[in-house]
Amino acid sequence: MFRHQGKRRTFKNNLRIAIVLSFVAGIVNLAGFLAVHQLTTNVTGHFALFINDILEFELGKSFVFFLYILSFLFGSFISSMLIEWAMKTRKFNIFIIPTLLETITLMLVVVLTGLSVLISPNTIACLLLFAMGVQNAFVTKISNAVVRTTHLTGLFTDLGIELSQLFYLKHIATRKRIISTITLRIYIITFFFLGGIVGGYLYMKIQLNVLIIASAILLSGLIYDDTRYRFLLLKRKYRHKMME
Repeated sequence: MFRHQGKRRTFKNNLRIAIVLSFVAGIVNLAGFLAVHQLTTNVTGHFALFINDILEFELGKSFVFFLYILSFLFGSFISSMLIEWAMKTRKFNIFIIPTLLETITLMLVVVLTGLSVLISPNTIACLLLFAMGVQNAFVTKISNAVVRTTHLTGLFTDLGIELSQLFYLKHIATRKRIISTITLRIYIITFFFLGGIVGGYLYMKIQLNVLIIASAILLSGLIYDDTRYRFLLLKRKYRHKMME
């Protein structure tokens, strides 16, 4: 799930990571919105507000939205830098560090909001946008841009295009490929929605502590992936010994 990259990935690899990360993004999206009344998984709306405030000469407000945009960009940049560094060293799974960075960032929000010192809503928004920038970058690189989990605009666009193609494609292999892609996008949308439902409901109960659950899901995904990989290696070694 977190190990194979690009063309080596199967449909199941992409489906697993899509379910995990879209669910996490759904939690962050709703929890962030309820906590600070800002969208915290994408920057499209923030960019529009940034331009609007500039046109109205509200430079202080525009600077805040500019920080939101930079936070998402910085998260994407750092995530990609870590992946490129890990690819050159080849000492471990290259996607472990970005996933851990996202987890730590989400937990940092929980810790800071739990302390007696005041943390501003803008700081919370920036941290969550940074975390989603990290996630969006590494899931884009790991799936070769097949899976996107932090925002749905492009996803619905691609889904609409692919649904229309089903009415004209007659080649069976091509139809199967399109249907598998549609299935993947439907799973992403569904689990983003479910993550939002869970995030919204739990936020009413435990506030931003709901991000602990999102962090636990990320860590569980890493542990499952590593455990499964080690099991398959042991299974392969056992079969090799049996054949000798």
